[in-house]
Amino acid sequence: MTETAVREPWPNLAMQREGVSLGMWIFLGSEALFFAGLFASYAVYRSFNQEAFAIASAHTQVLYGSINTALLLTSSFTITIALRAAGAELRSLTLLCLAATAALGLAFLACKGLEYREDIKEQLFPGPSFPLLPPATRIFWGLYWVTTVVHAIHLSVGIGAVLVILVAFQKRLIPPQGATMEGVALYWHFVDCIWIVLFPLLYLGGRS
Repeated sequence: MTETAVREPWPNLAMQREGVSLGMWIFLGSEALFFAGLFASYAVYRSFNQEAFAIASAHTQVLYGSINTALLLTSSFTITIALRAAGAELRSLTLLCLAATAALGLAFLACKGLEYREDIKEQLFPGPSFPLLPPATRIFWGLYWVTTVVHAIHLSVGIGAVLVILVAFQKRLIPPQGATMEGVALYWHFVDCIWIVLFPLLYLGGRS
């Protein structure tokens, strides 16, 4: 099976995995820089508007945020099991855990959609009818919408990648020891880590 896992131009499996890991880490590094810009903007604006950010954060839906945190943490667990099960050639467990990972990601998006509906119902979207004071609370909610929407887009990409891997693995188009699933797992963990940062920034600031 090791020979079938190696793809050109790699001479062996170890170098192939190193190449995939390096490429993925470079990509994730660029993504981390992008999110770092958003986090830096949040930090700067909050330093000048601490009271307004606390007021704005107190109006976020902490229940939805907590549920989504649990969903993503569980999904990181399932994709890790899928990766280990694939290496052990446990096909059924691998497919089950990949399906569970995608389902948990979709559940996150569904929960986020419900949360957005509540936010829009309360008019918590920067605009003429924004209900909170002082005016600087709009900055918080502007950052809230930008960061959570961008994160949801990244998660959607991750769900698509997991589903592609699921179908390819089921049809035996990729070998169990290949590096493809490792790259997808790294991306999924990255998206999870971004949410772990977003959760306290957006939901807990006004409740501490």
